[in-house]
Amino acid sequence: MTTEGPGTAAAHRSGALLVVGDVITDVVARHRGPLAAATDTTAAIRTVPGGAGANVACWAAHGGEAEVRLLGRVGADAAAWHERELAACGVVPRLVVDPEVPTGTVICLVDTGEAAERTFLTDSGAALRLEPADWSDALLDGVARLHLSGYLLFAEPSRTLVAVAMESARARGVPVSVDPASAGFLRRLGVDRFLSLVEGVDILLPSRDEACLLTGLPDPADAAAKLSRHVPLVVAKQGAEGALIARSGAVRAQVPAVPATPRDTTGAGDAFTGAFLAALLAGAAPEDAAARGCRAGALAVERVGGRPPART
Repeated sequence: MTTEGPGTAAAHRSGALLVVGDVITDVVARHRGPLAAATDTTAAIRTVPGGAGANVACWAAHGGEAEVRLLGRVGADAAAWHERELAACGVVPRLVVDPEVPTGTVICLVDTGEAAERTFLTDSGAALRLEPADWSDALLDGVARLHLSGYLLFAEPSRTLVAVAMESARARGVPVSVDPASAGFLRRLGVDRFLSLVEGVDILLPSRDEACLLTGLPDPADAAAKLSRHVPLVVAKQGAEGALIARSGAVRAQVPAVPATPRDTTGAGDAFTGAFLAALLAGAAPEDAAARGCRAGALAVERVGGRPPART
């Protein structure tokens, strides 16, 4: 069963971005200082729409320059809410409604100290139950780029879907990008297995920790350079230190970050990825697209939750 949103002003024109990934309900708890064990810790708590794939799609659509579509899987408990929230951000949602399990939920514990660092407690729910039966080659009609959330590689059904989607994109000449998504899950999956699963992608967008984990190198520039021997374009996200652009075994550019006062770093990397991909669709060079990504990341950390403001 699927539910499809009403579209946007940009819908049905060529050159769309299709994002395939997780749609999650985020419960964000912002507290200050260490959690108090075995008693209460005061926090400001909000429930907001999230998910790495959904966040990327929303930030890609935020500027209104590109048509952005999203394929994801949710439970019946929150399908209508997530569809409305995605459409409000300008995304054309295609949500598969899982009849057996609820929408995935993530508890985001955000320390409101200077760095606004966060810790996630994750119940993937329906998100990683996307399967090949949810895919249709027609999803690529009019699509110029396919982006896959790395979270899909951490469960068997969605991992199989990724292989099918990549094969379909390759047959049509549609370039594919992947965001590794989670250093913790990468460790469990295994570096060699992950690299094998993403063989043939055109763009890899790891965080600093993910790039270092995938290469075993402590320096992020060295890690990005090494990864670019296997992937044509590597864009390593460095948070407050901007981004690195690597091709053909060498770092070709370092893009500075945009100063920001962080409130919640949840989704900052997704914001970068979404804005970066939208800029590429608009014809920007990777360095200019990364600058757009850094601006979006700065906006994201000053907001609670991983999404941009709804479009009017």
